[in-house]
Amino acid sequence: MELLQVTYQGPGVDDPELFDLLPPELRALLEQINGFVQFGGGLHVRGASRDPDWHSLRRAWMSDHAFHTYYRAMGATDIPFGQDYLGNQFLLRNGLVARMEAELGHVTELNLTLPDFIEAVQADPNATLNLEPLWDFQRDNGPLEPGELLHADPPLCSDQAMVGFTLTRKPAVQHLTDLRSYYTKIKVMSDTGRINAKK
Repeated sequence: MELLQVTYQGPGVDDPELFDLLPPELRALLEQINGFVQFGGGLHVRGASRDPDWHSLRRAWMSDHAFHTYYRAMGATDIPFGQDYLGNQFLLRNGLVARMEAELGHVTELNLTLPDFIEAVQADPNATLNLEPLWDFQRDNGPLEPGELLHADPPLCSDQAMVGFTLTRKPAVQHLTDLRSYYTKIKVMSDTGRINAKK
């Protein structure tokens, strides 16, 4: 499969044991290229690597930092194979791709196989990944470096963000930690009845 505008290619496989646990379509992709970043940070597909930590599929899926240990809508069998430039996660669930909003933890089924999802990204990355905010950021600040994501202030799920928001670059691991903290805060407030985060 031809991949467009690859701005980072993962290192060689140093976590081969992970391959035995992957569905065939993800294994085939990582055998072709062990994870990558496209469009100056627009899409990051994780690899079968233990380092760097921001690129490690094992860390995102099976470690103490795994997404399913924080987000209620994710299960241990959901494979967080990739993310967009804001830290929203792409999952493989029962052979199909789903997208999880990292601020609120909502999961949307995309009803695409992994090859179909990758093909859709190549055909129309803006429609698939909503890249316009990233392009606006890049015009003034350049592309994201490997291992960076964009932080939105105020959070994009807030009413204030409808008026406007700013984007700043952050190390991916720190940004994802901050998003989990924000999600946990919203979840607790929702559970106490003070906020319904699903509205």
